[in-house]
Amino acid sequence: MNASAFSARDAFRKLAKASILVRNMQFRHGLRHGVAAAIEHRHALSRLDIHAVIDIGANIGQFSLLCRALYPSARIYAFEPQLKAAQCFTELFRRDAAVTLFRSAIGMKTGQIKMHVSRRNDSSSLLPISKAMTDVFPGTDEVGVVDVPIGPLTAFVSAEQIAGTALLKIDVQGTELEVLKGCDPLLHRFRYVYVELSFIELYTGQALCSEVIRFLDQKKFDILGVYNIREDERGRAVQADFLFRSVV
Repeated sequence: MNASAFSARDAFRKLAKASILVRNMQFRHGLRHGVAAAIEHRHALSRLDIHAVIDIGANIGQFSLLCRALYPSARIYAFEPQLKAAQCFTELFRRDAAVTLFRSAIGMKTGQIKMHVSRRNDSSSLLPISKAMTDVFPGTDEVGVVDVPIGPLTAFVSAEQIAGTALLKIDVQGTELEVLKGCDPLLHRFRYVYVELSFIELYTGQALCSEVIRFLDQKKFDILGVYNIREDERGRAVQADFLFRSVV
């Protein structure tokens, strides 16, 4: 597939997504704030009965907005360290008392850490952006570095707050394994983990898919499904969303 065909396919996807969003009242609310609900995850998540969501890498609220539609009574705790994205998220859920945003990254230690800011803010990462990333996803090059807060999940929520059937979502552009280690003391509270993983190194030094799968296997989580496989121009898989389920 050449570059023009690749771009045309991407544009068609966006148009099809927009046509769905405008037909839903909650999603239209998101569009008024410049937020397109992450409906590409509906197939993976719509059949789950979820009571609590931890949304790590919440960005401007795309995933939390989908969860609000899928799980109307769920409690949502979201994490987004980037200031502008967090401000957009806060405004989107300003009247929703069941959604709490923490402006922090998740890791094993509490403190400050440098974030590599991408031209596309949803591609920013705590790891340097590689050439492979900008080749596969043009427009994601680094435009700056900022300090952001970081801490373990236990610094923000308690085991008691992760009540009922809980979903842990992770979309953090390369630091998935570090986030899971930062969540480790509370992993037993989650029935499901939904995480974006990479097959190639899009961020310098990131743990690839196989390493994250091994970690979750050791924690007694099995793969329930693989969704939204992203390919490069030559049709090679580079990323996908993995749904894991606790077998304990």
